[in-house]
Amino acid sequence: MKYTQLGRTGLKVSRLVLGTMNFGPQTNESDSHAIMDAALAAGLNFFDTANVYGWGENKGRTEEILGTWFAQGGGRRDKVVLATKMYGNMAPDGDAWPNHDKLSAVNIRRAVDASLKRLQTDHIDVYQFHHVDRDTPFEEIWQAIDVLVQQGKILYAGSSNFPGYKIAQANEQAARRGSLGLVSEQCIYNLAERRAEMEVIPAAQEYGLGVIPWSPLHGGLLGGVIKKEAKDGRRASGRSADALANSTVRAQVQAYEDLLEKHGLEPGEAALAWLLTRPGVTGPIVGPRTAEQLDSALRALELELPEAVLTGLDEIFPGPGPSPEAFAW
Repeated sequence: MKYTQLGRTGLKVSRLVLGTMNFGPQTNESDSHAIMDAALAAGLNFFDTANVYGWGENKGRTEEILGTWFAQGGGRRDKVVLATKMYGNMAPDGDAWPNHDKLSAVNIRRAVDASLKRLQTDHIDVYQFHHVDRDTPFEEIWQAIDVLVQQGKILYAGSSNFPGYKIAQANEQAARRGSLGLVSEQCIYNLAERRAEMEVIPAAQEYGLGVIPWSPLHGGLLGGVIKKEAKDGRRASGRSADALANSTVRAQVQAYEDLLEKHGLEPGEAALAWLLTRPGVTGPIVGPRTAEQLDSALRALELELPEAVLTGLDEIFPGPGPSPEAFAW
């Protein structure tokens, strides 16, 4: 396993992040535990979840599955860098009371205690804001986070889905308080969605945040969907199906798959390997539903993409370029 520092911190994390969103909704508890065991055995030490995972009436279920896995002992908790997120309303559906969501000091305190209980642990390594809260000032947010750090309930704070200017606002306010501020940013970033290169990633690099891309295969679009459709009739679904309905996107994806086939590369592994070459990226989040999908993701760590492939990928999926040039000319 390859490791790197998380942003400007001294925390060492694996260059792949185990995403757990499928644990519960699509993967049962026993299989989820087996996947986590396999990930840990491979040296993957960075696990990501969120309080709302499980969704609907089962919100919190994913954290509970991690908790029962940690409870098995064997050094599981000590070996894992545990990241979770909060923002969404955790009250039962149809019973959403005020102050049960977003980033008020009240909800931060409530949410962290509930997550710790579900996760069966005494601390969270990286506590992340799942979204921007436009109604709560960062002064209040950092006051709440500083208290949690002092109590030993969390060690670091991170963001998710923040624009560049909010990363700047958050860390400037933290600096005025003498607080550490954000150390990571989770954002959607992949070959087909590169807008983060304009401002989010530059802001993260400027303020020392590790970038953790989510949806590295863009909902499966970059995982060889056309090839699978032709081979065994497996049709794309969800985001992939919507994207492929656009003839321009379908032509892009076909060119992408043709390029990788020419070089003997698997699309999903190549998409992950490409992210590992990108400046500022700590490691992409992979969300395996099966042990086989985890094995495929791990192979990406050993993949060295030839220069011809990197050039071809840029031609098929050109990035927006840096700002302000991307806006101005």
